[in-house]
Amino acid sequence: MENGNDLIRVFSGTEMSVNLLKDELETNGISAMIQNDFQSGITAGFFGGGTSAVDLYIQESDFKNAEQIINEFLKSENTF
Repeated sequence: MENGNDLIRVFSGTEMSVNLLKDELETNGISAMIQNDFQSGITAGFFGGGTSAVDLYIQESDFKNAEQIINEFLKSENTF
């Protein structure tokens, strides 16, 4: 991959939290990818990862645009 196009992990948490942040990023034009080892393991017929070990990745080149969205999301999560 070219510089700035590498995937970087920007958040780890529960499946629900990761999906909420992914939706928020994509609403703002930032593509995101989820890696859920627990769900992948169940689908393949074996256990892999924990239920709260879901990761969210974006392109490194999108990080500057995503940073404020991620920070606001983290603040909102801490208010519950």
